[in-house]
Amino acid sequence: MNDTTTYSIGELAREFDITTRSIRFYEDQGLLTPSRQGQTRLYTNKDRVRLKLILRGKRLGFSLAETKRLFDLYDMENSSARQLQTIFELIDEKRASLHQQLEDIKVILVELGNLEERCRDELNELQNATAQPAKVSQE
Repeated sequence: MNDTTTYSIGELAREFDITTRSIRFYEDQGLLTPSRQGQTRLYTNKDRVRLKLILRGKRLGFSLAETKRLFDLYDMENSSARQLQTIFELIDEKRASLHQQLEDIKVILVELGNLEERCRDELNELQNATAQPAKVSQE
């Protein structure tokens, strides 16, 4: 695949198993910039690579705004050191966010366990109360 290869929106959608609507959304967000031939969008290999990076970023939990930030940085300057530093910052932020989510999940799991135990105890008490015959007073 060389730099002159172009792709239709349908070809990219099939290749990446996404909808054409998703691709148009990424275009609306300024992440992809296809050329036009009449009503037809023509995507370059650069657009194809960007789409691949967008989808990879999504899988890793990066927002489209974070991805756009990286694309803008790449477009503005050729300093790979600055780009890598920005990526490191995003990774650190994402890692901290995931650790916080993990801690939150652990707390919720403990709370659910406690609630389940209380419900089980109450259910057992109710079942035991209905299983015992009523005491008749002998007065």
